[in-house]
Amino acid sequence: MFIDIKVDVDRAINWFKNYNSVIVAFSGGVDSSVVAALAKMALGDRAYAVTGISFSVPEDEVKEAEELARLIGINHLTVQTDEFENEMYLRNMPDRCYHCKIELSDKLLKLKEELGVDIIVDGTNADDVKGHRPGYQAVKEHGIRSPLLELGIGKQKVREIASYLKLPVADKPASACLSSRVMYGQRIEVEDLLKISKAESLIKRLSGAKLVRVRLHGNLARIEVGKDERKLLFNEQLLDEITRELTNLGFAYVTLDLSGYESGSMLRPFIIPKRVQS
Repeated sequence: MFIDIKVDVDRAINWFKNYNSVIVAFSGGVDSSVVAALAKMALGDRAYAVTGISFSVPEDEVKEAEELARLIGINHLTVQTDEFENEMYLRNMPDRCYHCKIELSDKLLKLKEELGVDIIVDGTNADDVKGHRPGYQAVKEHGIRSPLLELGIGKQKVREIASYLKLPVADKPASACLSSRVMYGQRIEVEDLLKISKAESLIKRLSGAKLVRVRLHGNLARIEVGKDERKLLFNEQLLDEITRELTNLGFAYVTLDLSGYESGSMLRPFIIPKRVQS
């Protein structure tokens, strides 16, 4: 297996060697971490990992990104993004990610000019372009490249490369910004994102679940955990404690989604066929 992975690693390193310098849009997730590590291997100190900071990114994730960049040995910078000043973003329609990525891409392009860097890349992999991906459209419009996608490397292979490179995020669950937890059409409010962040941290600490989403529907919290972690919540005392804690945070209702975590679950109302009247 490692022989095949080494081939992909060498292909990626050679991809980067076509450029003199690079900025990697770096969230600290497995995809962008692999891209950052490969860029560092290819270009050394001419590679930069840049993390966007805003109210929609949990502080813990920013800290993890900083620590991971240190481990990789890549130059790490942060940029403050201002998507919360964009009314189209705050309206929270299904194209919300487009407006977020536009803001981040603008900031990265500005930094590219300041640093004199050749190219900007992100961690989009070959599986990411399936389904609803408005953010990827914004990335393409700004000329940001996606080496994993261009090399045909999908999510499973990305994790294998991360393991091969001994990156601690090889098994890290998927992550997304806090705004993705809010029901489409419900306005994005900073106060709600802070509640969601605290709620997810509480559930992780109380249950031991690693993959947790608290989806906000009005004043109702819908909890999703990894499908193989649902059993961790099958305890009446624990459920009572979670309900109490989340109610104290300001949620009026607390529910558990029996189907477990599903990427893009907020799109269900847009894709479930209407019931046929008999």
